[in-house]
Amino acid sequence: MTQLAELKTLVARGDARGRLAVAQLGTELPFVARRVYWIHGAKPGIRRGFHAHKRLNQLFVCVAGSCKVTLSDGKREETIDMTAFGSALSVGPGLWRVISDLSPDCVLMVLADRPYEEDDYIRDFAAFKEASVHG
Repeated sequence: MTQLAELKTLVARGDARGRLAVAQLGTELPFVARRVYWIHGAKPGIRRGFHAHKRLNQLFVCVAGSCKVTLSDGKREETIDMTAFGSALSVGPGLWRVISDLSPDCVLMVLADRPYEEDDYIRDFAAFKEASVHG
């Protein structure tokens, strides 16, 4: 249902300033990124997402802390533990997503292949399940 992708990173030698991680756009990503956003500063117990997309492809990368991403195709559900600089999670259209258990220091970066389009969202789980059964 999902695809964990090893996001190749180049890590500079660490020093007092920290480390630098780089992902080459266009060569290591499964699509051309048109939009980037990140979730951070979540309060304890907060869950995010609760929607699916009709067309959007995304790549989730946890750049600090940890969180869980639960995906459903309307029949099956899978939860993926995301940790800082672990594997990237490739999420295509037609999957319901819920992001939970964000650590206080979690920064979840999401790269998307399309700009924001409100009509691409399915925000009602019952409608999503119905569409997935008949789609």
